Amino acid sequence: MTSNSPADSQFLSLHLLETLVAVLPVRDENGSPKSIVYGGAERHMITSQARRRAERVHARDRANAGVGALAGRSTGTRTREWALITGRELEETHGWDREEAIRTARAVIEATGLKFGELSKKTVANLTKVLLFAPSDAGKRIAAHIQEEAEELRSWTEEYLAAQAAAAKKSKKGGRKAADTGTGEGDEPVEDAAADSKLPPLPSGTRAAVLTALAPRDAIDIALYGRFLAEIADSPNVDGAVQSSHAFTVHEAEQVDDFYAAADDAKLNRKKNALDFLDAADDAGAGMTGYQSLITGTFYRHAVLDRVRLRNNLRAAGMSIEEAEEASVAAEEEFVNAFVDAFPEAKRNSTASTGSLPVLVLAFEGERPYNYAAAFQTPIDERPPTKDDNGGDGPAGPAAVRRLLEHHAFVSARRPDIVSGRVLTYDPQIAKLLTTLGDLGATPVTTAKELTA
Repeated sequence: MTSNSPADSQFLSLHLLETLVAVLPVRDENGSPKSIVYGGAERHMITSQARRRAERVHARDRANAGVGALAGRSTGTRTREWALITGRELEETHGWDREEAIRTARAVIEATGLKFGELSKKTVANLTKVLLFAPSDAGKRIAAHIQEEAEELRSWTEEYLAAQAAAAKKSKKGGRKAADTGTGEGDEPVEDAAADSKLPPLPSGTRAAVLTALAPRDAIDIALYGRFLAEIADSPNVDGAVQSSHAFTVHEAEQVDDFYAAADDAKLNRKKNALDFLDAADDAGAGMTGYQSLITGTFYRHAVLDRVRLRNNLRAAGMSIEEAEEASVAAEEEFVNAFVDAFPEAKRNSTASTGSLPVLVLAFEGERPYNYAAAFQTPIDERPPTKDDNGGDGPAGPAAVRRLLEHHAFVSARRPDIVSGRVLTYDPQIAKLLTTLGDLGATPVTTAKELTA
């Protein structure tokens, strides 16, 4: 690609500022907000993983609902429940007994190369050990093949499960013997029984059918976000076309530990209708109390779409050049829409966090990605500015907009591959501010769709 026009540029860089008040989109293992130290100051952080999943699910749900640029196109599902999904399809569509359906689906998928939880533990026995991102119709395709080869696969499954049970029994017996002889080997975890046994191989046609069903195929979100599957060497991995950074506050972290008290409705009703003083005074106090950490701040986040990688991923999945081009244009539009609109759903009901809109979105093309995190290495000082320049920068939102656009204008004047730029705001105060900033290095637009070239 050349940089003669925006559409010819390989990379679409997106930069977003958003102000969030009293939310907790992500948390660490202790339930506290995640943070980083940058520019000598602690900043709140929203991880890219949380944002990417929110974007992916947002685009998938719209496509499945027939809304947006990807309406009706194939998307993926990331889950450990492929055996359960396949078993449910065998039961509901093909009339199999539920237990036999799940047992057969698990055996077929396991023999393809995926590891499952221990059979003795019912909660994980039918779950793969790793999450597998595959087209949403993979379970339906596997079930259809099992139904076509039902006679052969029923016989194979019984043989496979019998051999697996015998191997597990032998392995367990060997472990007890090692412990009794005092060798210490009995203290080691027993390996998966399938690893050291001679299980009947899965019929080659069935293995090929399962691999085809689990392959990325035309699932647009797999082409965008990629997938990694180490357990099956001949199942293709996908290097995603989207690069995402962690979001961080442009100023020092601001956190509050919010005390809450939850009422016990039944207790309060009983006290309200009490017939004597003692009954009314009984069991005073809230039904439950506790603390939750909440964060407030203006965040900078960044993502890049590699247009060449996206097209190559779709071509590798079997699309023609024309099909890949059409799908890529639609995928770019929906990705940008999700980048602007999607939000992690943690505590959404108690904080209304998913209703937030960006303060500013900046989009532009180039021959390489551009990350503008350096614009906020010095944290914004939210103290009011003063005439003698001893004050702060003022509110973080407007101050961050100024700093981001000044940074972009400075960089784009020195990088000839940055050939265009668009800027979108949902804040009327910021819209007024843009008219006073002079050269923005970008053209104001009014819809997320216009952020793509």
